[in-house]
This record gives sequence, structure tokens and C-alpha cells, in this order.
Amino acid sequence: MKKPENAPLRFASLSDAHRAFGLPHPVHPLISLLNSSSSSTPAKAVSAHHSHVLSFYKISYRPKLSSKLKYGQGYYDFDEGGLLFAAPGQLVGSTEERDVRCGEYTLLIHPDFLASYPLAKKIRHYGFFTYATNEALHVSEAEKKLLLALFQTMEAELASRLDEFSQEVVVAQLELLLTYANRFYKRQFLTRKAVHSDLLQQLEETLADCFRSESLLSRGIPTVQHLAQRLHVSPSYLSDMLRTLTGQSAQQHIHDKLIEQAKEQLATTALSVSEVAYALGFEHPQSFSRFFKTKTALSPLAFRQSFRHN
Repeated sequence: MKKPENAPLRFASLSDAHRAFGLPHPVHPLISLLNSSSSSTPAKAVSAHHSHVLSFYKISYRPKLSSKLKYGQGYYDFDEGGLLFAAPGQLVGSTEERDVRCGEYTLLIHPDFLASYPLAKKIRHYGFFTYATNEALHVSEAEKKLLLALFQTMEAELASRLDEFSQEVVVAQLELLLTYANRFYKRQFLTRKAVHSDLLQQLEETLADCFRSESLLSRGIPTVQHLAQRLHVSPSYLSDMLRTLTGQSAQQHIHDKLIEQAKEQLATTALSVSEVAYALGFEHPQSFSRFFKTKTALSPLAFRQSFRHN
């Protein structure tokens, strides 16, 4: 079967990516740091149709970001550029991002490079690797200097003669870069507080709408993915933003709303526990009973009885 013309390119290795974009062969098969300001070999322009699927992690610093967030008449982010992240298995590429570098510095790391280090597991828990492009990390001038210093340290280490400590040094610098990114994202959630307060309100309205409608019977309990789609943000960004501002993830917000609705129906209607379960989107009453007891330490019947006795 003929491959569609707009089918994404699939890079099984860093060498595949370098070859596809006309870059020199990587010095190391599992890690590559590209510096567009010093490279004498520019990457080939790639059609917007040629998006690509990664088999490696990608961290790119852009001196200028086109995804500034506007709120009212003002912009709340910095002008010093920022970081974009992508994880293995992600589809990358758009009319705004046409090559594998797409920035001043781009770090490509195959998961095997981290295999013998705790970071191999830890890196999978950083939600920003699945954020959308318009959820990029904007940095201040001071933050920019810190990040560029880490890129430059890794660049110098990878350019020098490799020895038994080279990988350990690079992994340590990478872990520090990710720790700073995590810190700066927490700051970004707070500096965008006005924007995110509006998003929180939209979340509450969306959840209320989900529980008011008949969709629970047909679609089931609302998912984080569904809420994120309705709010035009990525699921990871929504959960991380909520966790920073409220201490709870998006999943916990859904669960709280479910318990609130369940208590209301158990206390104010004559519906059976099974009917309440189905009305709230549960496929099986047993699943609802276990969920309710886990959250309240009471079974649905015990809650109804205690409420009516009070």
C-alpha cells in the first residue's frame, strides 16, 4: 500500500532525524545537542505536511515564542523566549515548527541514554513533555541565563573527549534543567493567575454542565481528556495548573463533583443506589459503591441512613 504523502516521518533513531533534516551524523547515537547559532549546516526546510513522530525526548529553547498568552488588553508572559518539550511517541511539526531544531538550542535524548539512571523513570512524570505548543514555558531574562548556561555546559561536555564521567555529567545537567523547568512552570501558573482563575471558572461551569445534561447516561463520567478538550488546553497542563493553584488534579476535581452530586441525590431523592449510580455515569452499581465508600468512608446506603437520622 502506498504511503500517504502527508504521512508523518517516523524517526527510529537520532541518526534518522539528523539524516532527514540534512544535519551531520550525531557524535553520540543516543544524545544530540544542536546549536543553530553556531552550526554551519542549517537544517533543510521541511514541508508542514511532514510532521514527525519522535522516538526520543526533545527539549528546545526558542529565543522568541509565538505562543504568547493574551488576557484582556495585556500580555502576561516574558519576552525572552522559552522552552518546548516533547516525549517519545509524540507527533511533532506544524506550520510554525518546520524542523527538528526549531530553536537556538535543541536537545534530543534517546530513552536508552538514561536507562541506568533514576532520571529514566523520573522524566516520565514531568507533565510538560505532553503540553501543547501554546503552553510553552516562557522565561525571564534571569531564567534564560540559567537555562542557556546548562545547555552550554552540556554542549561543551559532549564536544570534548568522552570518558567514564561524561554521561554522568550530562545526565546531572539534564536533571537540573528539568528541575528548573518544573520550578519555572510553577511560577508561570502563578503569574498567569488572572488567566487561570478564568480557566478555573470555566472548568466549574463545564463540570456543572456535564452533570446537568443527560450525557452522563450515554457518555459516562467526564474524563480529564474531555474537560481539557472543552477548555482548549492539554490534559497534562490542566492537571498541573490545578494542582499548583488548588492542590488537586483535574481527576480529583471530577471525583469531588461526583461525590457532591451523589450525596445530593442520595439525600434528596428516592432513587435506589443503582439508579443513582447509572444517573452519574457508572456502568456498574458496585463500582459506584466502592468509589463512594473510598471517598467518604461510608457506603451509599449508610450515608443515606445517617443523613436521614440527623
